[in-house]
Amino acid sequence: MRGVAERGAERRYRRGALLIQEGDPGGTLYFIVRGRLRAYAASADGQEFTYGIYGAGEYMGELSLDGGPRSANVIVEQAAVCRIVTRQTLEQCIAERPELAFELLAKVIHRARNLSTRARDLALGDAYSRLVPLLRDAALPQPDGTRWMPVALTQEQLAQQVGCSRTMVTKLLGDLVRGGYLRQDQRRWRLLRPLPPRW
Repeated sequence: MRGVAERGAERRYRRGALLIQEGDPGGTLYFIVRGRLRAYAASADGQEFTYGIYGAGEYMGELSLDGGPRSANVIVEQAAVCRIVTRQTLEQCIAERPELAFELLAKVIHRARNLSTRARDLALGDAYSRLVPLLRDAALPQPDGTRWMPVALTQEQLAQQVGCSRTMVTKLLGDLVRGGYLRQDQRRWRLLRPLPPRW
């Protein structure tokens, strides 16, 4: 999809800018050149649930290429540079390279699967069972055998992704630190050994 991104108009966004608002008309793709974006839903009382955090090399907005309304809000978590590609430009690219349609379809299927998994976990799992894969999947293996999260996530951000209160996340992280499974390293979490499947 790099060739598609190169045809987009480049825009810069400051941290905290609301890039997409749920319900807005769709029809454009956002390719992230630099920075970090967060897709989320918000309730009337201000509670948030994070669908995902996306960085350089990723793109978003594909779920509303049918022209339907945006299904989530997107905020800039870290000052970002994006290339914006319209549906018309995307159609031209696909006409020139039909295999792009399959690549885009694969992305949509992958994200739909992830959302289905998270919906199942929210309905059937407890807070700990949702926190473990989030920590494990976000952390990268290190030469010393530990795993380290390259992105600093606050307890509030973790709670938004897990779908529980910040208090619960604070308690679970504290228990894992005391148990010798986790520690904070440069404001990022380091997994010292495999996390237990249950707590």
